[in-house]
Amino acid sequence: MNQNDSYCYPYPHPAVTTDVVLFTIRGEALSILLIRRGNPPYRGMWALPGGFLDIGEDLEACAKRELQEETGIEGVYLEQLYTFGKPERDPRERVISIAYFALTQSDRLKLKPASDATRAAWFPVDQLPELAFDHADIIQLARSRLLAKLNYSTIAFQILPSRFTLSQLQSVYEILLNERLDKRNFRKGILARGIIKETGEFSRNGSHRPAKTYAVVNPTRVEIIK
Repeated sequence: MNQNDSYCYPYPHPAVTTDVVLFTIRGEALSILLIRRGNPPYRGMWALPGGFLDIGEDLEACAKRELQEETGIEGVYLEQLYTFGKPERDPRERVISIAYFALTQSDRLKLKPASDATRAAWFPVDQLPELAFDHADIIQLARSRLLAKLNYSTIAFQILPSRFTLSQLQSVYEILLNERLDKRNFRKGILARGIIKETGEFSRNGSHRPAKTYAVVNPTRVEIIK
């Protein structure tokens, strides 16, 4: 067969999309970034940032492109979460979605909704609006994965400034876990892991005595803690 001849595949090809679950902490609450859809289906409903994969595009590149186009956010570390492929998940056609998730600082991000999104906003994960598609299921799995990774990775440090106190770090863990932690045990456990180091600098909060500040040993990536 000539290479220019058309070829008819015996099976139809599903479309592929990526969706991004972006977590942050705002007002001492774990929050998530959503966009309001400007196009059908589900026009006007809230959804995760995401969209269709271009034919020559890498999956992660698609996730980053859609995040930038729909919210204005770029330069965020993304981790692949799961593949969602129930036949009825999208009313338009057979669509398989590869979801990504991340944890980041919201005060460093400037939201600029564009593309097919009419608005982008942060919502507390316990106060989400009705969502389009199966995005509520995607968020639920992403939240479970995030909480699990707190025990064996440095993912929580993605939301901290480059220099932080142990009190700030404990506060992040307490918000993510939604529970109070024993101060002594938390600090002992964190320091024993060898994932943070003293900066030699101090931070003063009001009339309290200055507190030591720390930095992540390897701040450029999320590491697995052995």
